Amino acid sequence: MPAPQDVANVKSALRSEAEARRVQAAADDDGSAAVRMADNVMSWRRPVAGDFIGVYWPFRSEIDTRPLIHQLHAAGCVIGLPVVTAKAAPLVFRQWTPDIVLVADRFGVLIPGPEAAELTPRTVVTPLLAFDRRGYRLGYGGGFYDRTLAKLRAEDGVLAVGVGFAAQEMDVVPTAEFDMQLDAVATETAVLELGV
Repeated sequence: MPAPQDVANVKSALRSEAEARRVQAAADDDGSAAVRMADNVMSWRRPVAGDFIGVYWPFRSEIDTRPLIHQLHAAGCVIGLPVVTAKAAPLVFRQWTPDIVLVADRFGVLIPGPEAAELTPRTVVTPLLAFDRRGYRLGYGGGFYDRTLAKLRAEDGVLAVGVGFAAQEMDVVPTAEFDMQLDAVATETAVLELGV
């Protein structure tokens, strides 16, 4: 088994390549990928009104989650956007509504302000740089989603769904001890169930 530092180095080297692939997928998109991904999620596992769902707000070349957010909201779901509160802490989720004014955090990501209610999601939609069919994702390296999923799974459980472009799939994402597996990955072409 590779040493943790070796895995970290391999992941770091892969991030630039994976981000370039995602940037290209976004550039090649005719604007329909986000809608098709959202439709795939909604037809795969129809949400129930009142479900608490954490969904990230799109940033840079990430697949646009706004069509999914609006469809979930229209179905009666309560939406929470992730917020980084401290370097080594799990994310918290603040409630989003269509009329809320979002503010930029220190990374430039749009989030609800501190006055928004915090909620604990039962489903978390995660961004990713790359994914494999074992359910592992390559993230940005901060470990925020891994800590968050570990915490939620230790409490009441959570359904973790990665979303991205189909072009972001790789054969094997290198993993370390604390990497959390996704339950599914949704792209513009399909939903891959990975242990749901």
